[in-house]
Amino acid sequence: MWFERNLRFDLTLLVGVVCLVGVGLVMIYSTSSIPAEHLYETKSTFFLKKQLISALVGLGLMVFCMHLNHEKLELLVWPLLAVTLVTLVAVLIPGIGTEVKGSRRWIRFLGQGFQPSEIARFALVLYLAYSLTRKQERIKSFVYGFLPYLMVSGLMIALILVEPDMGGAVTLGLIMLTMLFVAGTRISYLLGLIAAGLPATIYFMASAEYRWRRVMATINPWDYWHDAGWQLVQSLLAFGSGGLWGVGLGEGRQKLFYLLDAHTDFILSVIGEELGLVGVTAVVVLFGIVAWRGAAIALRSLSPFGSYLAFGITTMIVLPALINMMVVMGLAPTKGLVLPFISYGGSALVIYLGAAGVLLNVSSKLYEKG
Repeated sequence: MWFERNLRFDLTLLVGVVCLVGVGLVMIYSTSSIPAEHLYETKSTFFLKKQLISALVGLGLMVFCMHLNHEKLELLVWPLLAVTLVTLVAVLIPGIGTEVKGSRRWIRFLGQGFQPSEIARFALVLYLAYSLTRKQERIKSFVYGFLPYLMVSGLMIALILVEPDMGGAVTLGLIMLTMLFVAGTRISYLLGLIAAGLPATIYFMASAEYRWRRVMATINPWDYWHDAGWQLVQSLLAFGSGGLWGVGLGEGRQKLFYLLDAHTDFILSVIGEELGLVGVTAVVVLFGIVAWRGAAIALRSLSPFGSYLAFGITTMIVLPALINMMVVMGLAPTKGLVLPFISYGGSALVIYLGAAGVLLNVSSKLYEKG
């Protein structure tokens, strides 16, 4: 049966996700209203309305996926993987992919833009969950339990790097490593891959001056405050200005053309300025709830596929959140990763909410089993 009714879901997880979306809508209006009105010469609610539409679509998709039997998703593994690879190639083709700030990450469809790399995360999680379930006894084999995942993930990562999107590529690689580690892949294979990947990563960062300056700006942003370190300096000033309780919702100053595109990658900085340490802690706690409940669902699931799927989706949500927090606090180089559920970005929000719906469906099986 594809669809199920009268299910019981993990209410704590559901509330945590909805609260994160609510926080995102409030903060997107706070961060984007004045820039939208002055810089883009449009209404102050321009970005809020677009995000609200995406939130409604995403919540609808989440409800749909909550009642969609996740076990039937096994039938969609290969079609989704194929569509993902096609779109990752298509986005690189002039005339199909839209170039923004030197990167081709967007495809316009029916007047809306979406990032294939966002779909790639869920496609990879679904593929790994499906395949790992069938290779549990051969997971320690290099040929059968490691090499196929390395090839599929490597192809996706290579295509994303060409865009270029370092943050998306790193996230995809970490999701693969984490899921393989949990599945029981030999540690020597994973460590060998990391050791082999480090020189390539360093070369990629050093091959473009702007990427290397971002790395240097993370170490000492004040030496690069006028270019590569500008965003980080403004982010740190925002956190410093907020103190414990913040300057008040809507009263922040860094979003006034100091912290560029504050409604996207650096929205947590504005939360720190306007709502202070208390506000940032609340956001961290909400993501902690998602991580806690997601891990609990994965551990309690009686289905190997459901367990891997739940763990992968939880990693897919929590890992970018952790990286984003590290970036805005100067603990990692700027990578262009949004804060899930909170940052402005329609395609990301819809994908994350859809994935959360699948996770909630996995949780419903726990209540069925008692």
